[in-house]
Amino acid sequence: MSVALVIFIATIAASLAGLYASPKIIERSLFRPYWFLRGKQYDTIVTSGFVHADLGHLIFNMMTFYFFAFQLEKRIGPIAFGILYFVGLVVSDAGTYFKHRNDPQYASLGASGAISAVLFASIVYFPTQSLIILPIPVPIPAPLFAVLYLGYTWYSARQARGRINHDAHLGGALTGLAFVLVTDPGAYAGLMRVVLG
Repeated sequence: MSVALVIFIATIAASLAGLYASPKIIERSLFRPYWFLRGKQYDTIVTSGFVHADLGHLIFNMMTFYFFAFQLEKRIGPIAFGILYFVGLVVSDAGTYFKHRNDPQYASLGASGAISAVLFASIVYFPTQSLIILPIPVPIPAPLFAVLYLGYTWYSARQARGRINHDAHLGGALTGLAFVLVTDPGAYAGLMRVVLG
């Protein structure tokens, strides 16, 4: 069974249900660092990763997931992929927790941290991959996309509007790189050959 496909379908279904059928789904799923321990809202560190702020947020995350997750799962296997995804989700929220743990108004959502972990792990395995993002009509090399992705999220985190957890992206990226380093360090040889020419 494809864990990536289950995550893909569940995320789209939960997000669309929360956006268009029952907003309570999103409200109940939000990660609120202040209430995480105080209110025993432990499940929200995972549930917040299955809901999104709006349709654009969902499409961007699922497009990135689609381009990178399925081939990564084929390479490392569904169990390792599932572990990577959920470790990325939890670890990427750790920084958010420490940054906002004393702010009762702060709440965040989105799968970006976990998807960032998948993206960066995938780049280690497939450093020559490229993708096309409309309306840009030329292929973007995956490593360049990753740098642009982090740059965009860093800028967005500084602007900090809405509930999108932009801070989670860097934690997710580091998680993805560390996961490969721990589980398959030899995979970095191919990346280094591409980087060094």
